[in-house]
Amino acid sequence: MSAESSNLSNIEHRAVIKYFVKKGKTPKEIFEDMVLVLQESAPSYTMVKKWARLFQQGRESCEDDPRPGRPVTVVTEENVRKIEKLVLADRRIKLWQTAEVLQISKERVGEIIHEHMNMRKISAR
Repeated sequence: MSAESSNLSNIEHRAVIKYFVKKGKTPKEIFEDMVLVLQESAPSYTMVKKWARLFQQGRESCEDDPRPGRPVTVVTEENVRKIEKLVLADRRIKLWQTAEVLQISKERVGEIIHEHMNMRKISAR
């Protein structure tokens, strides 16, 4: 197996662990098999133990559980349009001024400008 084809995602690693748990293998056996096949891209023994325990306890999903915290809801089409309108009206507007007008953080304004509008700062010196 080539190095490129042995790079699995975390979910694929978990699916393999789940399969071996269902076959009755121990975490140590699972880890050794995965290292034998995947070499450096194999998950750590600690991760194999953790997921093997979860699957033995009845877990069926290989996906991560949702994490607590506030979801990013600021980057919306509406905000992108508003920022684009402000920037096109005044090309010298500062991030903090745009953030103040829209009541969002400077970081999100910068993300929208750079990532969603594909705009960059250009110096004409």
